[in-house]
Amino acid sequence: MTKIVIIGAGSHVFSSRFITDIMSYPELREGTITLMDIAQGPLDLATAFAKRLVEQNKFNTKIESTTDRRKALLGADYVLITLKVGGVHHLDTERSIALKYGVDQGDMACIGSGGAFDSIRHVPPILQICHDMEELCPNALLLNYTNPMATITWSVNDYTKIKSIGLCHSVYGTAKTLSKYIDKPFEEISYWVAGINHFAWFLEFNWKGQDAYPLLREKFKNPAVYSGSDAHYAGADIVRAEMFKTFGYYVTESSGHCASYVPYFRKRPETIEQYKISSGAKYQSNIAINQARDKEQDELLKKKLADNFRFPVDHSGEYGSIIIHSIETGQAAVIYGNVKNKGLITNLPEGCCVEVPCLVDGEGIHPCHVGNLPPQVAALNINNVGMQELIVRGVAEKDRTKIFQAILLDPITAAMLTLDETKKMVDEMLTAETKYVQGYK
Repeated sequence: MTKIVIIGAGSHVFSSRFITDIMSYPELREGTITLMDIAQGPLDLATAFAKRLVEQNKFNTKIESTTDRRKALLGADYVLITLKVGGVHHLDTERSIALKYGVDQGDMACIGSGGAFDSIRHVPPILQICHDMEELCPNALLLNYTNPMATITWSVNDYTKIKSIGLCHSVYGTAKTLSKYIDKPFEEISYWVAGINHFAWFLEFNWKGQDAYPLLREKFKNPAVYSGSDAHYAGADIVRAEMFKTFGYYVTESSGHCASYVPYFRKRPETIEQYKISSGAKYQSNIAINQARDKEQDELLKKKLADNFRFPVDHSGEYGSIIIHSIETGQAAVIYGNVKNKGLITNLPEGCCVEVPCLVDGEGIHPCHVGNLPPQVAALNINNVGMQELIVRGVAEKDRTKIFQAILLDPITAAMLTLDETKKMVDEMLTAETKYVQGYK
Protein backbone atom coordinates (compact mmCIF):
# COMPACT_ATOMS: atom_id res chain seq x y z
CA MET A 1 0.00 0.00 0.00
CA THR A 2 1.41 3.39 -0.95
CA LYS A 3 1.65 6.23 1.51
CA ILE A 4 1.39 9.67 -0.07
CA VAL A 5 2.12 12.69 2.12
CA ILE A 6 1.06 16.26 1.28
CA ILE A 7 2.98 18.91 3.22
CA GLY A 8 1.22 22.25 3.08
CA ALA A 9 -2.15 20.53 2.68
CA GLY A 10 -3.93 23.51 4.24
CA SER A 11 -3.64 25.16 0.84
CA HIS A 12 -6.84 23.36 0.02
CA VAL A 13 -7.35 24.65 -3.54
CA PHE A 14 -4.20 22.83 -4.63
CA SER A 15 -4.34 19.92 -2.18
CA SER A 16 -7.95 19.09 -3.07
CA ARG A 17 -6.97 18.99 -6.74
CA PHE A 18 -4.08 16.63 -6.02
CA ILE A 19 -6.20 14.40 -3.75
CA THR A 20 -8.83 14.16 -6.49
CA ASP A 21 -6.16 13.37 -9.08
CA ILE A 22 -4.88 10.50 -6.92
CA MET A 23 -8.36 9.06 -6.44
CA SER A 24 -9.12 9.29 -10.16
CA TYR A 25 -6.82 6.26 -10.56
CA PRO A 26 -8.45 3.03 -9.29
CA GLU A 27 -4.99 1.56 -8.66
CA LEU A 28 -4.14 4.30 -6.13
CA ARG A 29 -7.34 4.15 -4.05
CA GLU A 30 -6.11 1.43 -1.69
CA GLY A 31 -3.31 3.42 -0.07
CA THR A 32 -2.97 6.16 2.54
CA ILE A 33 -3.01 9.91 2.00
CA THR A 34 -1.51 11.83 4.92
CA LEU A 35 -2.21 15.55 5.07
CA MET A 36 0.17 17.77 7.03
CA ASP A 37 0.10 21.49 7.77
CA ILE A 38 1.18 23.69 10.66
CA ALA A 39 -2.19 25.52 10.59
CA GLN A 40 -4.89 23.37 12.17
CA GLY A 41 -7.92 25.19 10.71
CA PRO A 42 -6.96 24.96 7.02
CA LEU A 43 -5.72 21.40 7.62
CA ASP A 44 -9.11 20.39 9.07
CA LEU A 45 -10.89 21.83 6.03
CA ALA A 46 -8.68 19.91 3.57
CA THR A 47 -9.11 16.74 5.64
CA ALA A 48 -12.90 17.10 5.64
CA PHE A 49 -12.84 17.39 1.85
CA ALA A 50 -10.65 14.29 1.43
CA LYS A 51 -12.79 12.19 3.77
CA ARG A 52 -15.98 13.32 2.04
CA LEU A 53 -14.56 12.33 -1.36
CA VAL A 54 -13.72 8.86 -0.01
CA GLU A 55 -17.10 8.50 1.66
CA GLN A 56 -19.14 9.61 -1.36
CA ASN A 57 -17.41 7.14 -3.67
CA LYS A 58 -16.94 4.30 -1.17
CA PHE A 59 -13.19 4.24 -1.82
CA ASN A 60 -10.84 2.34 0.48
CA THR A 61 -8.34 5.20 0.73
CA LYS A 62 -7.20 5.92 4.27
CA ILE A 63 -7.08 9.62 5.10
CA GLU A 64 -4.82 10.86 7.90
CA SER A 65 -3.96 14.37 9.04
CA THR A 66 -1.45 15.81 11.47
CA THR A 67 0.49 18.95 12.35
CA ASP A 68 3.49 16.76 13.21
CA ARG A 69 5.75 16.64 10.16
CA ARG A 70 7.93 13.78 11.30
CA LYS A 71 4.88 11.68 12.12
CA ALA A 72 3.52 12.38 8.65
CA LEU A 73 6.77 11.44 6.91
CA LEU A 74 7.38 8.13 8.68
CA GLY A 75 7.23 5.37 6.07
CA ALA A 76 6.17 7.64 3.20
CA ASP A 77 6.56 6.53 -0.41
CA TYR A 78 5.82 9.91 -1.98
CA VAL A 79 6.02 13.38 -0.45
CA LEU A 80 4.40 16.34 -2.16
CA ILE A 81 5.33 19.84 -0.99
CA THR A 82 3.08 22.81 -1.56
CA LEU A 83 3.84 25.39 1.09
CA LYS A 84 4.13 29.14 1.39
CA VAL A 85 6.34 30.56 4.13
CA GLY A 86 4.78 33.86 5.12
CA GLY A 87 1.41 32.95 3.63
CA VAL A 88 -0.01 34.02 0.29
CA HIS A 89 1.28 37.57 0.78
CA HIS A 90 4.88 36.49 1.32
CA LEU A 91 6.22 38.78 -1.43
CA ASP A 92 4.57 42.02 -0.34
CA THR A 93 7.62 43.45 1.45
CA GLU A 94 10.07 42.93 -1.42
CA ARG A 95 7.53 44.10 -3.99
CA SER A 96 6.84 47.38 -2.18
CA ILE A 97 10.55 48.13 -1.68
CA ALA A 98 11.37 47.31 -5.31
CA LEU A 99 8.59 49.59 -6.53
CA LYS A 100 10.01 52.42 -4.42
CA TYR A 101 13.25 52.07 -6.42
CA GLY A 102 11.39 51.93 -9.75
CA VAL A 103 11.76 48.17 -10.27
CA ASP A 104 8.46 46.56 -11.25
CA GLN A 105 8.66 42.78 -11.49
CA GLY A 106 4.96 42.00 -11.24
CA ASP A 107 4.33 39.14 -8.83
CA MET A 108 8.13 38.51 -8.39
CA ALA A 109 7.53 34.83 -7.53
CA CYS A 110 10.65 33.25 -9.05
CA ILE A 111 12.96 35.93 -10.36
CA GLY A 112 14.91 38.96 -9.20
CA SER A 113 14.73 40.22 -5.63
CA GLY A 114 11.41 38.46 -5.07
CA GLY A 115 12.85 35.14 -6.21
CA ALA A 116 15.94 35.65 -4.06
CA PHE A 117 14.04 36.42 -0.87
CA ASP A 118 11.44 33.74 -1.57
CA SER A 119 14.36 31.30 -1.79
CA ILE A 120 15.70 32.62 1.52
CA ARG A 121 12.30 31.87 3.05
CA HIS A 122 11.59 28.50 1.43
CA VAL A 123 14.86 26.65 0.85
CA PRO A 124 15.81 26.14 4.54
CA PRO A 125 12.49 24.56 5.65
CA ILE A 126 12.35 22.39 2.54
CA LEU A 127 15.89 21.16 3.20
CA GLN A 128 14.78 20.38 6.75
CA ILE A 129 11.93 18.30 5.33
CA CYS A 130 14.43 16.47 3.11
CA HIS A 131 16.73 15.75 6.06
CA ASP A 132 13.74 14.31 7.93
CA MET A 133 13.02 12.20 4.85
CA GLU A 134 16.62 10.93 4.82
CA GLU A 135 15.94 9.53 8.28
CA LEU A 136 12.26 8.53 8.12
CA CYS A 137 11.61 7.59 4.46
CA PRO A 138 14.95 7.61 2.62
CA ASN A 139 13.58 5.91 -0.50
CA ALA A 140 10.62 8.24 -0.92
CA LEU A 141 10.25 10.49 -3.96
CA LEU A 142 9.86 14.21 -3.33
CA LEU A 143 7.42 15.99 -5.65
CA ASN A 144 7.92 19.73 -5.18
CA TYR A 145 5.34 22.27 -6.33
CA THR A 146 6.63 25.19 -4.26
CA ASN A 147 8.24 28.19 -5.94
CA PRO A 148 10.88 29.38 -6.65
CA MET A 149 11.03 26.04 -8.43
CA ALA A 150 14.54 26.21 -9.89
CA THR A 151 16.40 27.32 -6.75
CA ILE A 152 14.51 24.91 -4.49
CA THR A 153 15.07 21.93 -6.80
CA TRP A 154 18.74 22.86 -7.30
CA SER A 155 19.23 23.13 -3.52
CA VAL A 156 17.56 19.76 -2.86
CA ASN A 157 19.74 18.15 -5.53
CA ASP A 158 22.99 19.61 -4.18
CA TYR A 159 22.43 19.48 -0.43
CA THR A 160 20.36 16.34 0.22
CA LYS A 161 20.31 12.68 -0.78
CA ILE A 162 16.59 12.63 -1.57
CA LYS A 163 15.20 11.63 -4.96
CA SER A 164 13.21 14.60 -6.20
CA ILE A 165 11.54 16.33 -9.10
CA GLY A 166 10.10 19.83 -9.39
CA LEU A 167 6.69 20.08 -11.03
CA CYS A 168 4.87 22.94 -12.76
CA HIS A 169 1.84 23.08 -15.04
CA SER A 170 3.29 25.69 -17.40
CA VAL A 171 4.26 23.33 -20.25
CA TYR A 172 0.91 21.53 -20.27
CA GLY A 173 -1.01 24.80 -19.93
CA THR A 174 0.91 26.49 -22.74
CA ALA A 175 0.35 23.51 -25.04
CA LYS A 176 -3.39 23.83 -24.49
CA THR A 177 -3.21 27.58 -25.20
CA LEU A 178 -1.29 27.00 -28.43
CA SER A 179 -3.81 24.41 -29.61
CA LYS A 180 -6.53 27.02 -29.06
CA TYR A 181 -4.59 29.64 -31.03
CA ILE A 182 -4.36 27.40 -34.10
CA ASP A 183 -7.93 26.05 -33.65
CA LYS A 184 -6.88 22.41 -33.47
CA PRO A 185 -7.92 19.72 -30.94
CA PHE A 186 -5.46 19.42 -28.08
CA GLU A 187 -5.42 15.62 -28.53
CA GLU A 188 -3.85 16.13 -31.97
CA ILE A 189 -1.01 18.32 -30.66
CA SER A 190 2.48 17.06 -29.79
CA TYR A 191 5.49 19.01 -28.56
CA TRP A 192 9.08 18.90 -27.32
CA VAL A 193 9.96 21.50 -24.70
CA ALA A 194 13.12 22.31 -22.76
CA GLY A 195 14.78 25.15 -20.87
CA ILE A 196 14.34 26.35 -17.30
CA ASN A 197 11.19 26.61 -15.22
CA HIS A 198 8.77 29.32 -16.40
CA PHE A 199 11.25 30.04 -19.18
CA ALA A 200 11.34 26.86 -21.27
CA TRP A 201 10.88 26.73 -25.04
CA PHE A 202 8.62 24.81 -27.41
CA LEU A 203 11.45 23.49 -29.55
CA GLU A 204 8.87 21.51 -31.51
CA PHE A 205 5.16 22.26 -31.79
CA ASN A 206 3.32 19.83 -34.05
CA TRP A 207 -0.20 19.15 -35.26
CA LYS A 208 -0.77 15.60 -36.49
CA GLY A 209 2.99 15.12 -36.63
CA GLN A 210 3.63 18.18 -38.82
CA ASP A 211 5.26 21.47 -37.80
CA ALA A 212 2.48 23.74 -36.51
CA TYR A 213 4.59 26.87 -36.10
CA PRO A 214 3.65 28.08 -39.64
CA LEU A 215 -0.01 27.87 -38.60
CA LEU A 216 0.74 29.86 -35.46
CA ARG A 217 2.64 32.54 -37.39
CA GLU A 218 -0.28 32.88 -39.77
CA LYS A 219 -2.75 33.23 -36.90
CA PHE A 220 -0.54 35.80 -35.18
CA LYS A 221 -0.76 38.13 -38.17
CA ASN A 222 -3.97 39.15 -36.43
CA PRO A 223 -3.01 40.66 -33.05
CA ALA A 224 -6.54 40.10 -31.76
CA VAL A 225 -5.70 36.40 -31.45
CA TYR A 226 -3.27 36.97 -28.58
CA SER A 227 -4.04 40.46 -27.25
CA GLY A 228 -7.52 39.96 -25.81
CA SER A 229 -8.18 39.48 -22.10
CA ASP A 230 -9.33 35.92 -22.81
CA ALA A 231 -6.25 34.90 -24.82
CA HIS A 232 -4.74 33.07 -21.85
CA TYR A 233 -6.04 32.23 -18.38
CA ALA A 234 -3.86 35.04 -17.04
CA GLY A 235 -5.06 37.56 -19.64
CA ALA A 236 -3.49 39.02 -22.76
CA ASP A 237 -0.54 37.09 -24.20
CA ILE A 238 1.23 39.89 -26.03
CA VAL A 239 4.65 39.43 -24.39
CA ARG A 240 4.96 35.77 -25.37
CA ALA A 241 3.72 36.52 -28.89
CA GLU A 242 6.41 39.20 -29.27
CA MET A 243 9.07 36.87 -27.85
CA PHE A 244 7.99 34.20 -30.34
CA LYS A 245 8.16 36.62 -33.27
CA THR A 246 11.60 37.83 -32.13
CA PHE A 247 13.35 34.66 -30.97
CA GLY A 248 11.50 32.01 -32.97
CA TYR A 249 10.19 29.75 -30.19
CA TYR A 250 7.20 29.94 -27.87
CA VAL A 251 7.96 30.22 -24.17
CA THR A 252 6.14 28.59 -21.26
CA GLU A 253 4.14 30.27 -18.47
CA SER A 254 2.17 33.49 -18.81
CA SER A 255 3.14 36.76 -20.45
CA GLY A 256 3.25 38.36 -17.00
CA HIS A 257 5.85 35.84 -15.82
CA CYS A 258 7.80 35.94 -19.08
CA ALA A 259 8.04 39.72 -18.86
CA SER A 260 9.89 39.32 -15.56
CA TYR A 261 12.63 37.14 -17.09
CA VAL A 262 13.73 39.65 -19.73
CA PRO A 263 14.46 43.41 -19.66
CA TYR A 264 12.21 44.49 -22.52
CA PHE A 265 8.67 44.89 -21.20
CA ARG A 266 8.55 46.16 -17.59
CA LYS A 267 10.65 49.28 -18.11
CA ARG A 268 7.99 51.94 -17.56
CA PRO A 269 4.28 52.24 -16.68
CA GLU A 270 3.45 52.89 -20.33
CA THR A 271 5.20 49.71 -21.53
CA ILE A 272 3.45 47.70 -18.82
CA GLU A 273 0.17 49.10 -20.10
CA GLN A 274 1.17 48.58 -23.74
CA TYR A 275 1.85 44.87 -23.20
CA LYS A 276 -1.15 44.43 -20.86
CA ILE A 277 0.79 42.85 -18.02
CA SER A 278 0.04 43.23 -14.33
CA SER A 279 2.22 45.63 -12.40
CA GLY A 280 3.64 45.15 -8.94
CA ALA A 281 1.62 48.17 -7.86
CA LYS A 282 -1.56 46.37 -8.88
CA TYR A 283 -0.59 43.33 -6.80
CA GLN A 284 0.04 45.63 -3.82
CA SER A 285 -3.28 47.43 -4.23
CA ASN A 286 -5.10 44.11 -4.48
CA ILE A 287 -3.91 42.73 -1.12
CA ALA A 288 -7.29 43.28 0.55
CA ILE A 289 -9.10 41.89 -2.50
CA ASN A 290 -6.91 38.78 -2.50
CA GLN A 291 -7.43 38.25 1.22
CA ALA A 292 -11.19 38.46 0.69
CA ARG A 293 -10.94 36.00 -2.21
CA ASP A 294 -9.00 33.53 -0.08
CA LYS A 295 -11.65 33.74 2.64
CA GLU A 296 -14.37 33.34 0.03
CA GLN A 297 -12.75 30.14 -1.25
CA ASP A 298 -12.68 28.75 2.29
CA GLU A 299 -16.33 29.61 2.83
CA LEU A 300 -17.33 28.09 -0.50
CA LEU A 301 -15.71 24.76 0.38
CA LYS A 302 -17.33 24.81 3.84
CA LYS A 303 -20.71 25.42 2.21
CA LYS A 304 -20.22 22.56 -0.25
CA LEU A 305 -19.31 20.24 2.62
CA ALA A 306 -22.35 21.36 4.62
CA ASP A 307 -24.64 20.91 1.62
CA ASN A 308 -23.22 17.44 0.90
CA PHE A 309 -22.13 18.61 -2.53
CA ARG A 310 -20.99 15.69 -4.69
CA PHE A 311 -17.40 16.36 -5.64
CA PRO A 312 -16.37 15.11 -9.10
CA VAL A 313 -13.50 12.62 -9.39
CA ASP A 314 -11.75 13.82 -12.52
CA HIS A 315 -8.13 14.51 -13.35
CA SER A 316 -6.72 18.04 -13.54
CA GLY A 317 -3.76 17.21 -15.80
CA GLU A 318 -1.18 17.99 -13.09
CA TYR A 319 1.85 15.72 -13.29
CA GLY A 320 2.18 14.62 -9.66
CA SER A 321 -0.39 11.83 -9.65
CA ILE A 322 0.63 10.76 -13.17
CA ILE A 323 4.16 10.11 -11.87
CA ILE A 324 2.91 8.12 -8.90
CA HIS A 325 0.55 6.07 -11.05
CA SER A 326 3.26 5.27 -13.61
CA ILE A 327 5.77 4.19 -10.97
CA GLU A 328 3.20 2.07 -9.11
CA THR A 329 1.66 0.40 -12.17
CA GLY A 330 4.52 0.41 -14.67
CA GLN A 331 2.33 2.18 -17.22
CA ALA A 332 4.69 4.56 -18.99
CA ALA A 333 3.95 8.27 -19.26
CA VAL A 334 5.79 11.38 -20.41
CA ILE A 335 5.74 14.43 -18.17
CA TYR A 336 7.80 17.61 -17.91
CA GLY A 337 9.91 18.00 -14.80
CA ASN A 338 12.60 20.12 -13.20
CA VAL A 339 15.72 18.03 -12.64
CA LYS A 340 19.50 18.29 -12.37
CA ASN A 341 21.21 18.98 -15.67
CA LYS A 342 23.39 15.90 -16.15
CA GLY A 343 24.22 16.40 -19.82
CA LEU A 344 20.55 16.87 -20.66
CA ILE A 345 20.78 20.38 -22.13
CA THR A 346 24.33 20.58 -23.32
CA ASN A 347 24.65 24.36 -23.71
CA LEU A 348 23.30 25.13 -20.23
CA PRO A 349 25.63 24.71 -17.22
CA GLU A 350 26.13 21.19 -15.92
CA GLY A 351 24.43 20.69 -12.56
CA CYS A 352 21.89 23.50 -12.86
CA CYS A 353 18.14 22.92 -12.71
CA VAL A 354 16.50 22.37 -16.10
CA GLU A 355 12.96 21.60 -17.22
CA VAL A 356 12.90 18.73 -19.71
CA PRO A 357 10.70 15.87 -20.92
CA CYS A 358 10.83 12.84 -18.59
CA LEU A 359 9.73 9.28 -19.21
CA VAL A 360 8.18 7.71 -16.12
CA ASP A 361 7.68 3.97 -15.67
CA GLY A 362 7.92 1.30 -13.00
CA GLU A 363 11.66 1.95 -12.66
CA GLY A 364 11.21 5.64 -11.85
CA ILE A 365 11.79 8.94 -13.63
CA HIS A 366 14.08 9.10 -16.65
CA PRO A 367 14.92 12.65 -17.84
CA CYS A 368 15.40 12.87 -21.61
CA HIS A 369 18.51 14.11 -23.40
CA VAL A 370 17.77 17.31 -25.34
CA GLY A 371 21.17 18.47 -26.60
CA ASN A 372 21.78 22.10 -27.45
CA LEU A 373 19.06 24.70 -27.22
CA PRO A 374 18.99 27.21 -30.09
CA PRO A 375 21.71 29.74 -29.19
CA GLN A 376 19.41 32.74 -28.87
CA VAL A 377 17.15 31.10 -26.27
CA ALA A 378 20.05 29.40 -24.50
CA ALA A 379 21.60 32.85 -24.03
CA LEU A 380 18.40 34.11 -22.40
CA ASN A 381 18.31 31.09 -20.08
CA ILE A 382 22.01 31.26 -19.14
CA ASN A 383 21.69 34.70 -17.55
CA ASN A 384 18.87 33.43 -15.35
CA VAL A 385 20.79 30.26 -14.46
CA GLY A 386 23.72 32.36 -13.22
CA MET A 387 21.38 34.30 -10.97
CA GLN A 388 19.83 31.07 -9.69
CA GLU A 389 23.21 29.58 -8.78
CA LEU A 390 24.19 32.66 -6.81
CA ILE A 391 20.90 32.47 -4.90
CA VAL A 392 21.41 28.75 -4.18
CA ARG A 393 24.94 29.32 -2.89
CA GLY A 394 23.99 32.51 -1.08
CA VAL A 395 21.23 30.78 0.86
CA ALA A 396 23.36 27.72 1.64
CA GLU A 397 26.29 29.83 2.81
CA LYS A 398 24.17 32.64 4.36
CA ASP A 399 26.12 35.06 2.22
CA ARG A 400 24.62 38.54 1.78
CA THR A 401 27.12 39.37 -0.97
CA LYS A 402 26.00 36.48 -3.17
CA ILE A 403 22.35 37.50 -2.71
CA PHE A 404 23.27 41.04 -3.78
CA GLN A 405 25.23 39.73 -6.77
CA ALA A 406 22.31 37.54 -7.79
CA ILE A 407 19.91 40.48 -7.80
CA LEU A 408 22.44 42.49 -9.84
CA LEU A 409 21.99 39.84 -12.56
CA ASP A 410 18.22 40.22 -12.60
CA PRO A 411 17.31 41.60 -16.06
CA ILE A 412 14.81 44.22 -14.86
CA THR A 413 16.87 45.42 -11.90
CA ALA A 414 19.93 45.69 -14.15
CA ALA A 415 17.94 47.66 -16.71
CA MET A 416 16.65 50.14 -14.12
CA LEU A 417 19.27 50.62 -11.38
CA THR A 418 22.95 51.39 -10.90
CA LEU A 419 25.22 49.26 -8.72
CA ASP A 420 24.80 51.65 -5.78
CA GLU A 421 21.03 51.88 -6.18
CA THR A 422 20.75 48.10 -6.29
CA LYS A 423 22.85 47.78 -3.14
CA LYS A 424 20.64 50.26 -1.30
CA MET A 425 17.53 48.37 -2.39
CA VAL A 426 18.92 44.98 -1.35
CA ASP A 427 20.17 46.32 2.00
CA GLU A 428 16.71 47.70 2.69
CA MET A 429 15.15 44.34 1.87
CA LEU A 430 17.62 42.49 4.09
CA THR A 431 16.80 44.85 6.96
CA ALA A 432 13.06 44.44 6.41
CA GLU A 433 13.35 40.63 6.36
CA THR A 434 15.60 40.29 9.44
CA LYS A 435 13.50 37.34 10.61
CA TYR A 436 14.63 35.23 7.65
CA VAL A 437 18.28 36.32 7.34
CA GLN A 438 19.52 35.53 10.85
CA GLY A 439 23.20 34.60 10.62
CA TYR A 440 23.73 36.05 7.16
CA LYS A 441 27.13 37.75 6.76
